[in-house]
Amino acid sequence: MRYLPLTEVDRRGMLAAIGVPSMDNLYQDVPESARLKRPLALPDHQGELAVERALSELAARNLPASAVPSFLGAGAYRHHVPAAVDHLIQRGEFLTSYTPYQPEISQGTLQYLFEFQTQVALLTGMEVANASMYDGATACVEAVMMAIRLTKRKKAVLSGGLHPHYRDVAATLARYTGFELDMAAPDPTGAEDLATRIDGETACVVVQYPAVFGHIRDLTGLAQACHAKGALLIVAVTEIVSLGAIRAPGDMGADIVAAEGQALGNGLNFGGPYLGLFATREKFVRQMPGRLCGQTVDAEGRRGFVLTLSTREQHIRREKATSNICTNSGLCALAFTIHLSLLGEAGLRQLAALNHAAAVTLAERLARVPGVSLVSDQFFNEFTLRLPKPAAAVVDALAERRILGGVPARRLWPERPELGHLLLVAATEVNTPTEMAAFATALEEVLR
Repeated sequence: MRYLPLTEVDRRGMLAAIGVPSMDNLYQDVPESARLKRPLALPDHQGELAVERALSELAARNLPASAVPSFLGAGAYRHHVPAAVDHLIQRGEFLTSYTPYQPEISQGTLQYLFEFQTQVALLTGMEVANASMYDGATACVEAVMMAIRLTKRKKAVLSGGLHPHYRDVAATLARYTGFELDMAAPDPTGAEDLATRIDGETACVVVQYPAVFGHIRDLTGLAQACHAKGALLIVAVTEIVSLGAIRAPGDMGADIVAAEGQALGNGLNFGGPYLGLFATREKFVRQMPGRLCGQTVDAEGRRGFVLTLSTREQHIRREKATSNICTNSGLCALAFTIHLSLLGEAGLRQLAALNHAAAVTLAERLARVPGVSLVSDQFFNEFTLRLPKPAAAVVDALAERRILGGVPARRLWPERPELGHLLLVAATEVNTPTEMAAFATALEEVLR
């Protein structure tokens, strides 16, 4: 009764109250083809101790990124998170706080969100930022829909260097909201010419920076090409630490920046929760989705913070809302803010330099393995290797040697067999010279 508190008598009473003869009738709108005709292949109920043992045995079969040398990236990056971050976000006033609808009792939450917005605007080189979104992929598609509202056009051009998960989210929203996508093919070389795809129907061009294959390029010319034809440039950033070393998107003419903030303050966490960053030009602020925290003064002239321009479907008429994203990633945003505050500007630049140096060291070492070559020598902390064997098999063999050797490109693009020998490899400040040497030795063994 601890976990199933309702008796059969309780269930019959509830069904009678709603006028339904049986449990089966509750599912009559679910097609027969979607209904399971047999019980799930799960063991019978067990005691708590037995369940803990069974789940622990399953967990032990995993190969955690924190337990072995890990060079995984592709949009999720392992960085050192200072102990102070987790200690502070677990304070009760932060851990259990709710939406700051009442500013008179939410000044702490509103202030850290205001500081977070300031940090994001400075990092991206933009003028305004919101109080965060779900993750980088949803922030990216929200940017596309914002560009469509601003330009009154219906087509978005997506770079071949944009992470396929971001592309998939955009495709899903396009299918159900009616905008058009022009998606360039995956581009390991970084040589695509997106300017030629811009026409009078183009609302925006979306590029990733650094690109999913690692390339870094000056986006100034592309921004100018977009603006010349009335389109907007959207820049997606999956590794926010990179902006401690490379030029900010806003400085190159970007109109909207959508980013993933996981790399600062937030662990890998099996894929979530993550943190969407969103920044834009002040002239576009009324079409920016999500919440915006503002600074003001009270009746006595004291500094205070409030929610402002909350143009969401919860606050205004649904047809006038800019987004139906109903929350921000508050706790993850706080972790981001604390981590970045601890680093400071000099610390972020130093962290970015450490990441780039680690990646350069690893890339040079791996490129010396017979048969292995670098696809491009322009990258931040993630690069692409071309292997003499299928990358998926190589990764499996490395995992048997307790090394997580990267992400095969075919895992991201299963429909693209020509990418089968490409491997995405990331190195951050947590990767030691010993781990890099072990990776190179193991790779050479696997490729023999």
